[in-house]
Amino acid sequence: MNNKQLISKNIELFYNKASEETRLNNGMGIFEFERVKELIEKYIPFPNSKIIDIGGGTGKYSEWLARKGHQVCLVDPVYKHVKLAQKRSNKLKNKFSIELGESRNLKFQSNFADLIILHGPLYHLQNRKDRDQSIREAKRILKNGGIILGFAINRTASTLVGLLNGLFHEETYFQMCKEELTTGIHNPPDGFPWLLAEAYYHNPGQLKEEFGAQNLTYLNTYAIEGMAWLDKAYFTNMQNDTKRSKLMELIKITENDSHLLSFSPHMMIAVKKQIAYGK
Repeated sequence: MNNKQLISKNIELFYNKASEETRLNNGMGIFEFERVKELIEKYIPFPNSKIIDIGGGTGKYSEWLARKGHQVCLVDPVYKHVKLAQKRSNKLKNKFSIELGESRNLKFQSNFADLIILHGPLYHLQNRKDRDQSIREAKRILKNGGIILGFAINRTASTLVGLLNGLFHEETYFQMCKEELTTGIHNPPDGFPWLLAEAYYHNPGQLKEEFGAQNLTYLNTYAIEGMAWLDKAYFTNMQNDTKRSKLMELIKITENDSHLLSFSPHMMIAVKKQIAYGK
């Protein structure tokens, strides 16, 4: 199947120009990668788990999970990502499988996976019915008692970044922030090619509601960066063991505080498919 049938042309063009392969190796991406691995590890049920990494990009997380001995399948709608992920998998003794596909129509049997990671669908599907369908599909292929980890971008993300770096007072950027804060819809204005392609930004309560609407049991929501990234010398201080320790402690003591989640650009929700007794 041609990947243009799977994903918006704007998103495809964005990822064909951007380097998802190197994003997690630079700047805040370095911390994001380590922090997300830490959060995922909380919910890996047992050794040799069956894990589906949906929207897994070029496979950095899939590689990490495969190296830990799990049975991993990556699903991504961007052909460029799939090719890079295949090269990554080929180097491993415990290879992960790769499928060109997308979250609303998964090619797995029901009750298949122990853990499902939704990396891209929640923020790249602007329409609620599409996100609902993605969550339903994840639930369908999940075993009873299994876990879904969903990653979302916070509705405040662009506004906080814009206030910190002065972009907020650029008129087109300001209008973008207004739209995100009031509707969750993100469309990058002209002149900002580095901004994420069309997306949807959640507030924490709404993220919880979308999973609850599919009768999944809520476990917790985690701030990924928390407030730590607001440190004016963040990158320098993260290289200092003592200062890094303080920043990490700040994240840990506030990571589940519903009143503070909106300070974090990214968040992760954990939900469970309850065992259906008698069926």
